[in-house]
Amino acid sequence: MIFRPPSEAESLILQVTVGCSYNRCTFCGAYQGKSFRIKDFEEVREDIDEISSYHPGVQRVFLADGDALIIPKKGLLRILDYLNIKLRRLERVGIYANAKDILQKDVEELKALKDKGLGIIYLGLESGHREVLKRIKKNATIDQLICAAKRVKESGILLSVTVILGIGGVEGSQAHAEATGKVLSEMDPDYVGALSLMVVSGTPIEKEIETGKLILPTPFGLIQELETMIENGHFTRCFFASNHASNYLPLRIRMPEEKEEALRKIREVVRRKDPALLRPEYLRAL
Repeated sequence: MIFRPPSEAESLILQVTVGCSYNRCTFCGAYQGKSFRIKDFEEVREDIDEISSYHPGVQRVFLADGDALIIPKKGLLRILDYLNIKLRRLERVGIYANAKDILQKDVEELKALKDKGLGIIYLGLESGHREVLKRIKKNATIDQLICAAKRVKESGILLSVTVILGIGGVEGSQAHAEATGKVLSEMDPDYVGALSLMVVSGTPIEKEIETGKLILPTPFGLIQELETMIENGHFTRCFFASNHASNYLPLRIRMPEEKEEALRKIREVVRRKDPALLRPEYLRAL
Protein backbone atom coordinates (compact mmCIF):
# COMPACT_ATOMS: atom_id res chain seq x y z
CA MET A 1 0.00 0.00 0.00
CA ILE A 2 1.40 3.36 -1.07
CA PHE A 3 0.11 6.66 0.33
CA ARG A 4 0.38 10.08 -1.25
CA PRO A 5 -1.20 13.52 -0.75
CA PRO A 6 -4.48 14.19 -2.60
CA SER A 7 -2.77 16.92 -4.63
CA GLU A 8 -0.35 14.32 -6.04
CA ALA A 9 -3.15 12.29 -7.64
CA GLU A 10 -1.76 12.84 -11.14
CA SER A 11 1.87 12.38 -10.13
CA LEU A 12 4.09 9.39 -10.67
CA ILE A 13 4.67 7.74 -7.27
CA LEU A 14 8.31 6.72 -6.88
CA GLN A 15 9.07 4.73 -3.74
CA VAL A 16 12.50 5.70 -2.39
CA THR A 17 11.95 4.63 1.22
CA VAL A 18 9.84 1.84 2.67
CA GLY A 19 7.59 2.72 5.60
CA CYS A 20 8.16 5.49 8.13
CA SER A 21 11.29 5.96 10.24
CA TYR A 22 9.18 6.93 13.28
CA ASN A 23 5.89 5.06 12.80
CA ARG A 24 4.56 5.61 16.34
CA CYS A 25 1.86 8.27 15.92
CA THR A 26 -1.21 6.83 17.62
CA PHE A 27 -3.65 7.69 14.82
CA CYS A 28 -1.61 6.44 11.86
CA GLY A 29 -1.98 2.96 10.42
CA ALA A 30 -0.38 3.74 7.06
CA TYR A 31 2.83 1.84 7.64
CA GLN A 32 1.79 -0.94 10.00
CA GLY A 33 3.86 -4.06 9.40
CA LYS A 34 6.53 -2.25 7.38
CA SER A 35 10.14 -2.20 8.54
CA PHE A 36 11.66 1.12 7.59
CA ARG A 37 14.52 1.24 5.13
CA ILE A 38 16.02 3.59 2.57
CA LYS A 39 16.10 1.94 -0.84
CA ASP A 40 19.44 1.47 -2.55
CA PHE A 41 19.97 3.86 -5.44
CA GLU A 42 20.21 0.89 -7.82
CA GLU A 43 16.63 -0.11 -6.93
CA VAL A 44 15.39 3.43 -7.48
CA ARG A 45 17.33 3.76 -10.74
CA GLU A 46 15.72 0.59 -12.11
CA ASP A 47 12.28 2.03 -11.38
CA ILE A 48 13.16 5.33 -13.07
CA ASP A 49 14.53 3.49 -16.10
CA GLU A 50 11.30 1.50 -16.38
CA ILE A 51 9.18 4.64 -16.05
CA SER A 52 11.15 6.51 -18.70
CA SER A 53 10.83 3.63 -21.15
CA TYR A 54 7.02 3.72 -21.30
CA HIS A 55 6.06 7.16 -19.93
CA PRO A 56 8.87 9.65 -20.63
CA GLY A 57 6.47 12.62 -20.52
CA VAL A 58 5.96 12.52 -16.74
CA GLN A 59 5.73 16.08 -15.39
CA ARG A 60 5.35 15.47 -11.67
CA VAL A 61 6.86 12.88 -9.33
CA PHE A 62 6.09 12.18 -5.68
CA LEU A 63 8.78 10.49 -3.59
CA ALA A 64 7.27 7.98 -1.17
CA ASP A 65 7.02 6.52 1.56
CA GLY A 66 6.34 8.28 4.84
CA ASP A 67 9.26 10.61 5.39
CA ALA A 68 11.51 10.30 2.37
CA LEU A 69 13.26 13.58 3.22
CA ILE A 70 15.18 11.58 5.83
CA ILE A 71 17.46 10.49 2.97
CA PRO A 72 20.73 12.46 3.22
CA LYS A 73 21.14 15.36 0.79
CA LYS A 74 23.70 13.50 -1.31
CA GLY A 75 21.30 10.59 -1.87
CA LEU A 76 18.37 12.84 -2.70
CA LEU A 77 20.43 14.88 -5.15
CA ARG A 78 21.46 11.67 -6.88
CA ILE A 79 17.81 10.66 -7.28
CA LEU A 80 16.76 14.12 -8.47
CA ASP A 81 19.63 14.31 -10.94
CA TYR A 82 18.67 10.96 -12.45
CA LEU A 83 15.00 11.93 -12.65
CA ASN A 84 15.97 15.08 -14.55
CA ILE A 85 18.12 13.08 -16.96
CA LYS A 86 15.49 10.44 -17.71
CA LEU A 87 12.29 12.54 -17.53
CA ARG A 88 12.93 15.57 -19.69
CA ARG A 89 9.51 17.14 -19.08
CA LEU A 90 9.72 16.89 -15.30
CA GLU A 91 8.41 20.07 -13.65
CA ARG A 92 8.16 19.28 -9.94
CA VAL A 93 9.04 16.67 -7.34
CA GLY A 94 7.12 16.40 -4.05
CA ILE A 95 8.01 14.64 -0.81
CA TYR A 96 6.67 13.84 2.66
CA ALA A 97 8.76 15.02 5.62
CA ASN A 98 8.55 15.24 9.37
CA ALA A 99 9.94 18.19 11.31
CA LYS A 100 13.13 16.41 12.34
CA ASP A 101 13.90 15.45 8.72
CA ILE A 102 13.68 19.12 7.76
CA LEU A 103 15.71 20.34 10.72
CA GLN A 104 18.51 17.91 9.86
CA LYS A 105 19.05 19.94 6.67
CA ASP A 106 20.02 23.58 6.69
CA VAL A 107 18.54 26.19 4.37
CA GLU A 108 21.37 25.89 1.86
CA GLU A 109 20.88 22.12 1.62
CA LEU A 110 17.16 22.60 1.02
CA LYS A 111 17.92 25.23 -1.62
CA ALA A 112 20.23 22.76 -3.36
CA LEU A 113 17.36 20.24 -3.48
CA LYS A 114 15.03 22.93 -4.80
CA ASP A 115 17.49 23.76 -7.58
CA LYS A 116 17.27 20.11 -8.69
CA GLY A 117 13.47 20.10 -8.79
CA LEU A 118 12.19 19.49 -5.26
CA GLY A 119 9.23 21.82 -5.42
CA ILE A 120 6.98 20.98 -2.47
CA ILE A 121 7.29 19.46 1.00
CA TYR A 122 4.30 17.98 2.84
CA LEU A 123 4.53 18.35 6.62
CA GLY A 124 2.07 16.92 9.12
CA LEU A 125 1.23 19.33 11.95
CA GLU A 126 -1.94 17.43 12.98
CA SER A 127 -2.56 19.79 15.94
CA GLY A 128 -1.19 23.04 17.28
CA HIS A 129 -2.13 22.06 20.84
CA ARG A 130 0.84 20.86 22.89
CA GLU A 131 -1.11 18.34 24.97
CA VAL A 132 -2.78 16.84 21.90
CA LEU A 133 0.62 16.40 20.23
CA LYS A 134 1.89 14.58 23.33
CA ARG A 135 -1.16 12.33 23.45
CA ILE A 136 -0.87 11.30 19.80
CA LYS A 137 2.90 10.76 20.28
CA LYS A 138 3.94 13.14 17.54
CA ASN A 139 7.73 13.11 17.27
CA ALA A 140 8.13 16.88 17.33
CA THR A 141 7.27 19.83 19.53
CA ILE A 142 5.29 22.88 18.45
CA ASP A 143 8.50 24.91 18.36
CA GLN A 144 10.23 22.31 16.16
CA LEU A 145 7.28 22.19 13.77
CA ILE A 146 7.21 25.99 13.43
CA CYS A 147 10.98 26.14 12.96
CA ALA A 148 10.83 23.41 10.30
CA ALA A 149 8.06 25.25 8.45
CA LYS A 150 10.01 28.51 8.45
CA ARG A 151 13.10 26.73 7.15
CA VAL A 152 11.17 25.30 4.21
CA LYS A 153 9.68 28.70 3.45
CA GLU A 154 13.12 30.36 3.59
CA SER A 155 14.46 27.83 1.10
CA GLY A 156 11.79 28.75 -1.44
CA ILE A 157 10.26 25.27 -1.52
CA LEU A 158 6.46 25.25 -1.34
CA LEU A 159 5.10 24.10 2.03
CA SER A 160 1.90 22.11 2.48
CA VAL A 161 0.78 21.45 6.06
CA THR A 162 -1.74 18.83 7.16
CA VAL A 163 -4.05 19.17 10.18
CA ILE A 164 -6.59 16.70 11.56
CA LEU A 165 -10.10 17.65 12.66
CA GLY A 166 -11.30 15.68 15.67
CA ILE A 167 -7.88 14.57 16.90
CA GLY A 168 -8.42 16.43 20.19
CA GLY A 169 -11.67 14.61 20.93
CA VAL A 170 -14.83 16.29 22.21
CA GLU A 171 -13.20 17.53 25.40
CA GLY A 172 -10.31 19.26 23.65
CA SER A 173 -12.14 20.13 20.45
CA GLN A 174 -12.17 23.91 20.49
CA ALA A 175 -8.79 24.26 22.23
CA HIS A 176 -7.25 22.02 19.56
CA ALA A 177 -8.87 23.99 16.74
CA GLU A 178 -7.96 27.40 18.11
CA ALA A 179 -4.34 26.45 18.84
CA THR A 180 -3.99 24.83 15.43
CA GLY A 181 -5.20 27.95 13.65
CA LYS A 182 -2.69 30.07 15.57
CA VAL A 183 0.24 27.73 14.87
CA LEU A 184 -0.69 27.60 11.19
CA SER A 185 -0.52 31.40 11.20
CA GLU A 186 3.04 31.25 12.54
CA MET A 187 3.99 28.65 9.94
CA ASP A 188 2.34 30.66 7.15
CA PRO A 189 2.30 27.73 4.68
CA ASP A 190 1.45 27.91 1.00
CA TYR A 191 -1.15 25.16 1.40
CA VAL A 192 -3.15 23.70 4.27
CA GLY A 193 -4.97 20.39 4.02
CA ALA A 194 -7.55 19.70 6.72
CA LEU A 195 -8.54 16.05 7.16
CA SER A 196 -11.01 14.50 9.58
CA LEU A 197 -9.84 11.74 11.88
CA MET A 198 -10.63 8.34 10.38
CA VAL A 199 -10.02 5.52 12.85
CA VAL A 200 -7.75 2.84 11.42
CA SER A 201 -8.08 -0.68 12.79
CA GLY A 202 -5.19 -1.74 14.99
CA THR A 203 -4.00 1.74 15.89
CA PRO A 204 -3.60 2.90 19.52
CA ILE A 205 -6.19 5.63 19.02
CA GLU A 206 -8.78 2.95 18.16
CA LYS A 207 -8.28 1.50 21.66
CA GLU A 208 -8.68 4.97 23.20
CA ILE A 209 -12.05 5.31 21.48
CA GLU A 210 -13.17 1.78 22.36
CA THR A 211 -12.43 2.37 26.05
CA GLY A 212 -14.08 5.78 26.08
CA LYS A 213 -10.80 7.58 26.80
CA LEU A 214 -11.33 9.59 23.63
CA ILE A 215 -14.76 10.62 22.34
CA LEU A 216 -14.95 11.89 18.77
CA PRO A 217 -16.85 15.07 17.89
CA THR A 218 -20.03 14.81 15.85
CA PRO A 219 -19.92 15.71 12.16
CA PHE A 220 -21.12 19.23 12.99
CA GLY A 221 -18.58 19.38 15.82
CA LEU A 222 -15.85 18.69 13.26
CA ILE A 223 -17.21 21.49 11.07
CA GLN A 224 -17.13 23.85 14.04
CA GLU A 225 -13.45 22.95 14.48
CA LEU A 226 -12.89 23.83 10.84
CA GLU A 227 -14.57 27.19 11.44
CA THR A 228 -12.37 27.90 14.46
CA MET A 229 -9.16 26.96 12.61
CA ILE A 230 -10.01 29.22 9.69
CA GLU A 231 -11.09 32.04 12.01
CA ASN A 232 -7.75 31.88 13.83
CA GLY A 233 -5.70 31.44 10.67
CA HIS A 234 -3.95 34.50 9.28
CA PHE A 235 -1.89 33.86 6.16
CA THR A 236 0.15 35.86 3.70
CA ARG A 237 -1.07 33.74 0.80
CA CYS A 238 -2.48 30.27 1.33
CA PHE A 239 -4.77 27.77 -0.34
CA PHE A 240 -6.77 26.12 2.45
CA ALA A 241 -8.59 22.91 1.48
CA SER A 242 -10.96 20.67 3.39
CA ASN A 243 -11.91 18.67 0.31
CA HIS A 244 -10.20 15.46 1.43
CA ALA A 245 -12.47 12.41 1.21
CA SER A 246 -12.57 12.14 5.02
CA ASN A 247 -14.33 15.49 5.45
CA TYR A 248 -18.04 16.18 5.75
CA LEU A 249 -17.86 19.69 4.29
CA PRO A 250 -15.52 20.03 1.27
CA LEU A 251 -14.15 23.55 0.83
CA ARG A 252 -11.38 25.14 -1.23
CA ILE A 253 -10.45 28.58 0.09
CA ARG A 254 -7.95 31.15 -1.08
CA MET A 255 -6.70 32.97 1.98
CA PRO A 256 -7.02 35.70 2.98
CA GLU A 257 -9.37 36.99 0.25
CA GLU A 258 -12.02 34.23 0.56
CA LYS A 259 -11.80 33.77 4.33
CA GLU A 260 -14.92 35.69 5.36
CA GLU A 261 -17.07 34.10 2.66
CA ALA A 262 -15.91 30.63 3.75
CA LEU A 263 -16.71 31.40 7.39
CA ARG A 264 -20.18 32.59 6.37
CA LYS A 265 -20.84 29.30 4.54
CA ILE A 266 -19.56 27.19 7.45
CA ARG A 267 -21.64 29.08 10.01
CA GLU A 268 -24.77 28.64 7.91
CA VAL A 269 -24.19 24.88 7.74
CA VAL A 270 -23.61 24.72 11.51
CA ARG A 271 -26.74 26.81 12.13
CA ARG A 272 -28.97 24.64 9.97
CA LYS A 273 -27.52 21.31 11.14
CA ASP A 274 -29.02 19.63 8.09
CA PRO A 275 -27.29 16.27 7.36
CA ALA A 276 -28.22 16.69 3.69
CA LEU A 277 -25.62 19.47 3.47
CA LEU A 278 -22.82 17.05 4.40
CA ARG A 279 -20.88 14.44 2.45
CA PRO A 280 -22.68 11.12 3.04
CA GLU A 281 -20.95 8.70 5.39
CA TYR A 282 -20.58 6.03 2.72
CA LEU A 283 -18.53 8.42 0.57
CA ARG A 284 -16.03 9.24 3.32
CA ALA A 285 -12.64 7.54 3.15
CA LEU A 286 -9.04 7.88 4.21
